[in-house]
Amino acid sequence: MVRRTKEEAQETRSQILEAAEKAFYKRGVARTTLADIAELAGVTRGAIYWHFNNKAELVQAMLDTLREPLDELAKASESEEEVDPLGCMRKLLIQLMQHLVLDPKTRRINEILHHKCEFADDMCDIRQQRQNSLIDCHAHISLSLANAIRRGQLPADLAPERAAIAIHAYIDGIIKRWLLLPESFDLHKDAELWVDTGLDMLRLSPALRK
Repeated sequence: MVRRTKEEAQETRSQILEAAEKAFYKRGVARTTLADIAELAGVTRGAIYWHFNNKAELVQAMLDTLREPLDELAKASESEEEVDPLGCMRKLLIQLMQHLVLDPKTRRINEILHHKCEFADDMCDIRQQRQNSLIDCHAHISLSLANAIRRGQLPADLAPERAAIAIHAYIDGIIKRWLLLPESFDLHKDAELWVDTGLDMLRLSPALRK
């Protein structure tokens, strides 16, 4: 038997992820089986298990593809050397919203995550992964806000932990609402307005002070 090359293995993995995305988007995560994905990808279930231990791992691999384009900008706002951390965060959030509108793949995966991913018993692993991701995201936002406070871009008495929860929940809510009712407002055109509204909350809300 001829051993597969790394390139062939990577191509198979990509086929599986693409098929999983389509199946999850159409049926939802809970109603999609690995057999469904294998059929759509044109591979065996064994091929799926070669790359992924279970459905939760497959879902996580799909979600991981969303992080790459904005990683460098996110890291910049967390750096103590960055002179404009709040500006970096603003740019990041605007790009996130606009990319969501313009890139069909990003939009589909976000729809799966927000509206078609049920945390049923067989998805306990993905629930834990999402919890870990939320904790990690909170830490990154808190660090960026702390840098902005140190640079005088946000009030010195802002509570960064509470503010991080507030801005994350606000942005997440805007995205969820648009995904469910995209015709209700123009997210791409008004991305700057929505982001600036959230940043104004951090600057002006007395409830977010220590």
